[in-house]
Amino acid sequence: MSSSIISAALTLFFVMDPIGNVPFFINVLDGVEPRRRRFVLARELLIALALLLAFLYGGQLLLNLLHLDTDAIRVGGGIVLFLIALRLIFPTERAWAADDLGGEPLVFPLAVPMVAGPSALATILLLAQTSSIPRSETLLAIVLAWAASALILFASSGLLKVLGRRGLLAAERLMGMLLVMLSVQMVMEGVRAFLEGS
Repeated sequence: MSSSIISAALTLFFVMDPIGNVPFFINVLDGVEPRRRRFVLARELLIALALLLAFLYGGQLLLNLLHLDTDAIRVGGGIVLFLIALRLIFPTERAWAADDLGGEPLVFPLAVPMVAGPSALATILLLAQTSSIPRSETLLAIVLAWAASALILFASSGLLKVLGRRGLLAAERLMGMLLVMLSVQMVMEGVRAFLEGS
């Protein structure tokens, strides 16, 4: 497996932030019958994967409509990833965290926006347009990131018991620091490519 695929998968994994989402998933699924929790989680994860793949193959149409070039996507995407990293390092309460969702969740809020949120969709668009790897390998990177996130979320109860909320927060902040470095590199590459082309 090439380093480009691993790098793309790690970037998307950090953006999905499954470790930071563990307490929220536990909270939402607490209102679901115990015997249906794994089924609901699997369903929501599959819905999220379908949305991620749909954006991978349909994102090009959006770019064509907006007439955006690769350098602009790389710089803009780097800025977006930097803002996402700041959210991981300095977390704030999610707007829907206090909502009384009640019953069994469907699409919102687990599939969207917790797994296939705007940040993940923007990252996929960025990877598809600026990465040197072919589309098939970008697809593999998405599946790898999604599978790793799914494994963590299925083991969420155990992770919370082992690491505790402080441990999860520390891991989330570490992921944020790594994402800061990736985002800065992305902006630098975009600016360098623009200057070389002008």
